[in-house]
Amino acid sequence: MSKVVLITGGSSGIGKSIGEFLHQKGFTVYGTSRNPERISDSVFPLLTLDVRDTETIKNAIDQVIARSGRIDVVINNAGVGITGPLEEIPSKEIKNNFETNFFGPIEVIKAVLPQMRAQKTGLIINVTSIAGYMGLPYRSIYSASKGALELVTEALRMEVKQFGIQITNVAPGDFATNIASGRYHAPIILGSAYEKVYSKMLQTMDAHVDEGSDPLEMASAVYLIIQKENPKIHYKVGAFMQKFSIVLKRILPDKVYEKILMSHYNL
Repeated sequence: MSKVVLITGGSSGIGKSIGEFLHQKGFTVYGTSRNPERISDSVFPLLTLDVRDTETIKNAIDQVIARSGRIDVVINNAGVGITGPLEEIPSKEIKNNFETNFFGPIEVIKAVLPQMRAQKTGLIINVTSIAGYMGLPYRSIYSASKGALELVTEALRMEVKQFGIQITNVAPGDFATNIASGRYHAPIILGSAYEKVYSKMLQTMDAHVDEGSDPLEMASAVYLIIQKENPKIHYKVGAFMQKFSIVLKRILPDKVYEKILMSHYNL
């Protein structure tokens, strides 16, 4: 019997790549989108789901169970980027980012746990970010929301092991997707104390995404994780130096690591 997989944010980018890869491998895949009626090229069913709306989460999960009778894997992939000097990011945008990147995945997890507990098995994969392992300049809120999800996963793993449920994080680096066009950019304010530096940083960040790895690499990594009997707590997927930056943070003094980051971003 093929495993049943639910992927949030499955209409584009990494989520779509994962869904297509698993579909080709014979999995029963359901993706989600806030507006699935706008998507005409999906090879797997897309359900309506907004991670900021608990009613849509419940409805999507109920649909999967009604159609397939179970949910074996949930991939919390839906997320949004955000950039800007912290001082100039509107509070409502900060809250929206956490609603999507942090509280949203938690609501999905809470909604699916009863089904997995009844099955006595299940796997939840939270897509976080290598940026969640460090505070990056002009990406403070994104780093914070993804880092928070990493820590929640560590704690929740221990709470649900008794039910046969496994949870893991997969932290991607930069991948060539449309995330840059969809992220919230705090506007460049003429005359701002941050104007010149932030303007250059935006160009750098967008270039990193454009030059990023093939999303198929993430899809392959997720496929391998699903096959594992006992997945690790953390996985990192991306360019060597991006993954190595986490190792450096662990072993270097804080101020030395800070200087390396500032040099990297020409600050």
